[in-house]
Amino acid sequence: MMVAYNSLGMDYNDSTELPYQLLREYCESIASTYIKMVKAQPSGRAKTWIEKGFKSRASHVQALGEAIAASVSSDADVAINACNAKQLNKWLQSNTLLRKMTDAVFVHLYGVQGHDAHSHSHVHVAHPEPTLIPLPQGLEAMPDYPAFIDLSHIVWLNNHIPAKHQNRWRFLFSSHIHGESFSTMTGRIQSEGASLLIIEDNAGYIFGGYAPVSWSLGPNFVGNEDSFLFTLAPKMRVYPASNYNNHFQYMNHHTKTLPNGLLMGGQFNFGAIWVNGDPFGEGSSAESCSTYRGYKRLSKEPNFRIKSLEVWAVGEKPMFKKESMRSMLSSRSSVLETRQSDRSFLALCGKNTKRSEGFRATEPPK
Repeated sequence: MMVAYNSLGMDYNDSTELPYQLLREYCESIASTYIKMVKAQPSGRAKTWIEKGFKSRASHVQALGEAIAASVSSDADVAINACNAKQLNKWLQSNTLLRKMTDAVFVHLYGVQGHDAHSHSHVHVAHPEPTLIPLPQGLEAMPDYPAFIDLSHIVWLNNHIPAKHQNRWRFLFSSHIHGESFSTMTGRIQSEGASLLIIEDNAGYIFGGYAPVSWSLGPNFVGNEDSFLFTLAPKMRVYPASNYNNHFQYMNHHTKTLPNGLLMGGQFNFGAIWVNGDPFGEGSSAESCSTYRGYKRLSKEPNFRIKSLEVWAVGEKPMFKKESMRSMLSSRSSVLETRQSDRSFLALCGKNTKRSEGFRATEPPK
C-alpha cells in the first residue's frame, strides 16, 4: 500500500482515496517495466518466444496494465473514479499477478549492493529469472511461426491457470500450420491434458478458454470448475466458472444425432465458444452464458470467421494407466534380483538359481 501511494507521489493513510487513473498508470508502468525486463534477459524464458515471432506491442502491454487495475472493481468493465484504502488492501492481497511483477521489477531496478556485517565483503542480490513466462515446447522445428498473441497475453494467461501447469506450454495445433481441418485438430489435441484454446476472429478480437482436462471425442460434456474463458484483445478479461452447470468442454465429430464441433460453455446453438466441425473456420459466441460468471460475448459479432486458431497444452503431458503400468514394470526388480544372499545360498547348495530368468513380464496385464 505504501509503495503504491509513494510511487504516485502521495502519502498513505486510511482516509486518502487513490484516483483510479493514477492507479491504472501505476499498473501500466509496472507491466511495461516487467516486459522490458523480461526481454532484456539474455538467456531467459522469453528469448525463445521472441525468436519465434511473439512480440510485445505497446498497446497490449498497456492493456495488461489496464486489466490489472480494472480488477480493483467488482466489475472490471464498470468505471470508478477512485478507490479507498479498504478496496486497495483487498485488491493488493488478491492480485497475485501485480504482486509477482512488482517484486520482480523492484528487485531488478533496486537490487541491493551492500556489505556483509561480519566479513565486510560486498553482497550482491542477483536479478531473479522471471517466472511468469512459461517454457515453450514444440516450436523448435518451425522457423516462421505465425504468432498472433503477445508476450503480455502469455503473462496474463499463465498467471490464471493453476500453478502446477505454469512452467511449460506444449504446442499442439495451429490452423496456419496444420491447415483448417477439424479432424486434424481433434487428432492433435486429444489426451494431452489441460490446454488453452486461443482464437482470433476476422475482426481482430482474440479470445478462448482454459480446458482443465484432456479433450476427447464423445457425446458428453467433460471438465470441471477450474475451467475459465478469457479475452485478450481488445481487452484482457477472465470469466471463471459459475458452478451453475458443468457444460465446460464438448467435442464431437462424424455424428448424425449430435452437433459436430467444439463447444465451451452454454448450450448447443448457444455456446460461449462454438467452433464448427464442418465446414471448419466458422464459429459463434452467444450473448449470455450461465456456465461462466460475469460472461460477456467474446467475439465482436455473434457469428464470426476464424482467422487464427491454436491450442497449447499446459504443464507436463499426463501419463495414462497403461503407460504408468509399463513404466512401473520396467523399473521393478524381480524377487531374485533383490535377494542376492538367498541366491548365493542356493548356489552353494547346488540349486539352479536362474530358473525364473527370462520370464519377467514386459507388458502390463490386460
